[in-house]
Amino acid sequence: MDLSRFPRRRYTPFATPIEPLPRFSAALAASCPGGQGPEVWVKRDDMLGLFPGGNKTRKLEFLVADALAQGADTLVTCGAPQSNHCRITLAAAVKEGLQCRFVIEERVPDSFHEDASGNHFMFRLMGVEAITVVPAGTPMAPAMQKVADELAAAGRKAYVIPGGGSNAIGGLGYVACAQELQQQMFEQGLRFDHVIVGSGSSGTHGGLLAGFLGNRIPIPITGIGVSRDPADQEPLVWKEAQAVFDLLGIAEAVPREKVVSVGGYWQPKYSVPNARMVEAVQLAARTEGLLLDPVYTGKIMAGLIGLARDGCLRPGERVLFLHTGGLPSLHAYEAAVLGKTPVAP
Repeated sequence: MDLSRFPRRRYTPFATPIEPLPRFSAALAASCPGGQGPEVWVKRDDMLGLFPGGNKTRKLEFLVADALAQGADTLVTCGAPQSNHCRITLAAAVKEGLQCRFVIEERVPDSFHEDASGNHFMFRLMGVEAITVVPAGTPMAPAMQKVADELAAAGRKAYVIPGGGSNAIGGLGYVACAQELQQQMFEQGLRFDHVIVGSGSSGTHGGLLAGFLGNRIPIPITGIGVSRDPADQEPLVWKEAQAVFDLLGIAEAVPREKVVSVGGYWQPKYSVPNARMVEAVQLAARTEGLLLDPVYTGKIMAGLIGLARDGCLRPGERVLFLHTGGLPSLHAYEAAVLGKTPVAP
């Protein structure tokens, strides 16, 4: 899969590390049937550039390059009040000398606060130009287009980036990740039996799947839903993977059976803490010093733990967890992750 014909900005001057998690694996095994569990490793995409990293950096390398090629002076994107994607998009805009505006969807009523910590603090610190707050369920594409039209009326040129950077151009970032991982496995003599990834706006899951299929990497990928269960999530992932194939000119259909996701770990709502997330965040922090966030990676790791305890990830299997970042939002959920306030079961 040749990515060289697409413009790209480079925000990370290294391949993100792949690390074993022996203490985490041992603690997980102790809670699995027979005291045995998988061997868990992590790919540290939380260490990507545009500090403090995260999966959106890979997508923005291609999206921002496209924006610059089109002569844009402002990036417009959307997300929830503690959006990692918005924060990293703003960081890219600052680095490139662009302005940045957000449309923030209050998916949980009254969750947007002007003085919030976490990512919202970073929005203010890095100088977001404007934030438009809309209620849950608002169609995001028209809301962002309205902002773009207002900028055009003022003689400016906006580049609209969908939520999560999830479109075919953004998906190229995780095709690049698949190629990076393939090279690392070759150089380090590693082999994995399974990859666990978050599945939300679908760009990371779909782009990685397209990269695995296109580069003939025969490792199954399971996405852990962070906002939807499989019936609603898997069609989005398939559509994203197919869009990446089409952009790359691959005259094949993405096999529907390769799109696998698991639900049940994100409830009661997107971004609302639950007990399994708290367990996962505490276990990773207290066994490996590995920090997960409450909205995404905490619930994704909860899914990995659940799959291991259910026997879906078998004893002795080597499982790679893709750490997609999200550190700033951890600070906004301090009471929940320390067990100081009640959370959903």
